Amino acid sequence: MYFVAAVLAVLSGLFYAAGHHQIGSIGATMCQYGGIFCDSPVLVLVGAGFAAAWGMLVSVR
Repeated sequence: MYFVAAVLAVLSGLFYAAGHHQIGSIGATMCQYGGIFCDSPVLVLVGAGFAAAWGMLVSVR
């Protein structure tokens, strides 16, 4: 789950950059298909937080 949390955190940064037109044509394509995430990348970051919390809850050591 930590891997999923890390991927979601990176995606949040990418959606933030795409929403501010900083990564070119890839950003335009990202915002075309995932417009709500370009408008509020915090949603993806919250998902990353939930994945990290879930990973902490289910990890057995």
